[in-house]
Amino acid sequence: MQTPTLKIGTRNSILALAQAHEVRTRLMKVHNLPASAFDIVPMSTAGDRLFDRSLAEIGGKGLFTEEIETALKEGRIDIAVHSAKDMPAVLPGNLHLSVFLKREDPRDVFIGKTAKHVRDLPHGATIGSSSIRRQALIRKSRPDLNIVLFRGNIQSRLAKFEQGVVDGTFLALAGLKRLGLQDMTTEIMEPEHFLPAPGQGAIVIESRVGDSDIDMQIRHLADTDTHYEMACERAFMATLDGSCRTPLGGLARARNNEICFSGMIITPDGTVFHAVKLLGSVHDAAEIGRHAAEKLKKDAGHAFFEGWF
Repeated sequence: MQTPTLKIGTRNSILALAQAHEVRTRLMKVHNLPASAFDIVPMSTAGDRLFDRSLAEIGGKGLFTEEIETALKEGRIDIAVHSAKDMPAVLPGNLHLSVFLKREDPRDVFIGKTAKHVRDLPHGATIGSSSIRRQALIRKSRPDLNIVLFRGNIQSRLAKFEQGVVDGTFLALAGLKRLGLQDMTTEIMEPEHFLPAPGQGAIVIESRVGDSDIDMQIRHLADTDTHYEMACERAFMATLDGSCRTPLGGLARARNNEICFSGMIITPDGTVFHAVKLLGSVHDAAEIGRHAAEKLKKDAGHAFFEGWF
């Protein structure tokens, strides 16, 4: 009897396809099946097509997932592979984030043309970035820099960089590693000073709630520490109503049944900043994320969020 083909939905970008291929390779190994047992289904999303404006203007993170999730709900694909940081805090009904693969390095990196480090950029240098978190953190340390919108996939952003459109840009180290481009990095941004986005570096599989056959096929890909880290970071994001309109960063690290979480919120202009750090049991991961967010809300006060939250 021939094994039914598992359809894997993904965005139609080089990085997204690399992540889908990674999932397929792991499933092939786990189940001792050939590549033909898995069909990768690339899809164009609104977030990929509308790259002339910021995500905050056109609808936020859901623009990278809506078409794929519709296909998943309708049964045209069996699972969807995403970057965890692209996932909205609230998912459509009947879908869940069932498996998180082992997380890659979550840090941001700077790729500089006129200087290798952000601190060494000349006054007024131009930085390309679409992330309001990165923009705010840049403004916090270097308010003199000129920041321009820099949306699109990794290749298009790197092409603009090579053309000299900007003096530097920021990307996720995980994405560069998955594409074999990490050698382009000129500075790794340490989380103590430049917290990444919640979910950064993790690949997640989304599936239908109650689809036990599918969940049985993919469960061996799950990484326990990453599961706890994502539970913490996504609870933090959800409690702060995290979207592409909210400059926030969060990083949880699970080790030996403990989880250490660092979170921050910052105004878009980088002038007001609040941070929190909590430690606890991995079994309380989500509660730790929620508690960290509530503490930041209390510390910042309602006025902090007016006009941008």
